[in-house]
Amino acid sequence: MKRSPGHLTVGARVEPDGAPVEPDGAPVEPDGAPVEPVPASPGILPALAAALARELSRRADEERHLMRQARTNPTPQVRRGLVECRRTNADALGTIVRRHGWPTADLVGAPASTAALMILLHAPDLDFQLRCRDLIALATADGRCPGPHHAYIADHCAVELGQPQFYGTRVDPATLRPYPIRRPETLEERRRDVGLGPLDEQMRALCRGA
Repeated sequence: MKRSPGHLTVGARVEPDGAPVEPDGAPVEPDGAPVEPVPASPGILPALAAALARELSRRADEERHLMRQARTNPTPQVRRGLVECRRTNADALGTIVRRHGWPTADLVGAPASTAALMILLHAPDLDFQLRCRDLIALATADGRCPGPHHAYIADHCAVELGQPQFYGTRVDPATLRPYPIRRPETLEERRRDVGLGPLDEQMRALCRGA
């Protein structure tokens, strides 16, 4: 399932589709074979893990740079550059996931795992995002990823599917209010369970950074 790219710290700024600019916490191979994510390999060499961390951080930094350019100088050329960056970043992340599983915090370090989440949230392929969402859910349950990572990608996928979100991390840029939330009466309990602060604090921070 393909969709047009556009979109990541909840509580700072939001992209035109309502995704946070940076999180706080199916691609195909050249031969056309679908990428099928696999569980993370516990036997990965430290040197390889470090190289993956550097690659993910570099790509996320490049995207942040282009996002700043797109905000200050939103020319067609700059926007095309950002779209292409997100496409190539998603392709690279897809290769990493296919070979090594989701780049969890225990595998590549927390900053690089967060960089991977940023790339995922901006990927133009919802099918890939859904598969990685499930991998992140498993990693979070095992303590290998921060709880907020699952919250961000779960909400992102829910909104893209036209469903109510679970944690209130996706914001409608037209109203600066969260997209519809499933069972809002228990929202704050769910947010606490994954390590997110109160929604009101998130919204105040978002308005300060908008």
